[in-house]
Amino acid sequence: MARPRAVSPRKQPAQARSKATVAAILTAAAQVFERHGYAAGTTDRIAERAGVSVGSVYQYFPNKSAILVALAERHMAEGFAHVGALLATAFSGGPPQPDALLRAFVDGLIELHAREPKLHRVIFEEAPLPAVLRDRLEQLEHQLIEQVQQLLAGFDGLAVPDTRAAAYLLIHCVEGLVHSFVLHPPEGVARELFVTETVRLLHRYLFR
Repeated sequence: MARPRAVSPRKQPAQARSKATVAAILTAAAQVFERHGYAAGTTDRIAERAGVSVGSVYQYFPNKSAILVALAERHMAEGFAHVGALLATAFSGGPPQPDALLRAFVDGLIELHAREPKLHRVIFEEAPLPAVLRDRLEQLEHQLIEQVQQLLAGFDGLAVPDTRAAAYLLIHCVEGLVHSFVLHPPEGVARELFVTETVRLLHRYLFR
């Protein structure tokens, strides 16, 4: 039986110089994967782009799968934090109207996907996701479901019988729509129209 490939960093940087090296490697890897794709995004190219030796790359990462995992974890954590911040901002002036909150949610996911669309495509469409990355994605998704569930519980007039199930459906529905819209944009559909129609769809589901 083949042994699973290591996808964890070899060591965590402790000193400022080491942290800067790892940051440079990850930044270079994102650029290389965006330009060449995952299959052609070799560690040699990453090292050259980062301005370090290949040995320096392997000092911190056993292979490019481990680099991808580190990149994906950073990408997902920043993205979920961004969506959470947008939802929190929607409540900064008091309880928002449902459509305003739904719009903030859809806009937040669009911005998440649009931040690094080529890298997002590599992570979620090209590269094989290791189990550790799938587990991390599920953890972040679970946190977002709980947050959305709490927001839904504050709405009056909901027509859905289970707010947790509704939160799960909302997240996966919007994620799928936004993913396709940003990475494979349909001809003749502007962002504003997409957001408006998606909010209308969600509103009819929640308050039908």
